[in-house]
Amino acid sequence: MTLSELQALERRYAIPTYARSPVAFVRGDGVRLWDDQGNEYLDFLAGISVLNVGHCHPRVIAAVTQQAAQLTHVSNLYYTEPAMRLSAALSESSLGGKVFLCNSGAEANEAAIKLARRHRPGGEIVVLRDAFHGRTYGALSATPQEAKQAPFAPLVPGFVACEKDPAALAAAVTPRTAAVLLEPIQGEAGVLPLSEELLAAARRACDAAGAVLIFDEVQTGMGRTGTLWAYQQTGVVPDALTSAKALGGGLPIGALVTGARLADTLRPGDHGSTFAGGPVACAAALVALEICSEEALLEHVRSAGERLMAGLAELPYVQSVRGRGLLVGAELVPGVSAVELARRALSEQHLVLNATGPSSLRLEPPLIVTEDQIDEALACLARLA
Repeated sequence: MTLSELQALERRYAIPTYARSPVAFVRGDGVRLWDDQGNEYLDFLAGISVLNVGHCHPRVIAAVTQQAAQLTHVSNLYYTEPAMRLSAALSESSLGGKVFLCNSGAEANEAAIKLARRHRPGGEIVVLRDAFHGRTYGALSATPQEAKQAPFAPLVPGFVACEKDPAALAAAVTPRTAAVLLEPIQGEAGVLPLSEELLAAARRACDAAGAVLIFDEVQTGMGRTGTLWAYQQTGVVPDALTSAKALGGGLPIGALVTGARLADTLRPGDHGSTFAGGPVACAAALVALEICSEEALLEHVRSAGERLMAGLAELPYVQSVRGRGLLVGAELVPGVSAVELARRALSEQHLVLNATGPSSLRLEPPLIVTEDQIDEALACLARLA
């Protein structure tokens, strides 16, 4: 179908919750996309950090094809090998506890909130200003952004929003606190890394209060920052973490991973999901996790990120660059609209990225991006000056 036909269907039948760009993508391969007119694009958004292994990775496709031909679904009342193997792989690659599989990042964070409340019934959840943890009710309640929360009040009670300051965080955590929930790098807010001092303060405060420290690694995990999990670069080990986005290699899946002391906090009947841990998504995730764990790829992510950030810093309309690995944000000089720049990049240069605010761009190419492709993207951006 043509773009205009798809837009007509959207106007007639789709609830208008997305502000879509006027492009219809029909094919992807590695770091490239093609639209319905045959135009080729360079993808530096990767489905918002979903395609860390690239579009249509052959190992992911092979695993999905084989599993889909064998078994697509059974209830969680029974066992499947992909779900149990994925749980083991996630635990062993991170915190060493146990895993709850689900279908998205918001669902993973909902499970984490329930874990914290089961650990300390009725306890408060401390979250940080500018955080984004999802759009379901618990996750939205953990996202202290007025524009997102106000239309849907009243929200779930018991969330405490805190400034991103070590002293403020220490003061916010009390004996009533069940958990501190945070992103090591706030992706939706514009790629804002939290300081090591803030993370260390969160760890100390939780230890002193008997609260749980939870890292939302939905966007930062799966190799995006140059280690498999972002926490591995911080010196701070959380009690639990959440994952999704890139975990499925392009398929929808999420996970809550606990450390050892919280492994048996949730009990039979406390939580569940019809499609959680489905064999096809788990088969894809096993391959994606294996690829993203390869040290050669992680080393490449670190060096490629340095190249991308250095090139962005030289652009005349870029004021500053921040991020880690291939999770990169660029703050633009006053007077330059990030929204307009992202629109022009797409329409004029066939470069896919996005604006996270009026003055900030976000770039998250697949981790397999080459140096030549980084230079190509930088050249595209330079032509927009």
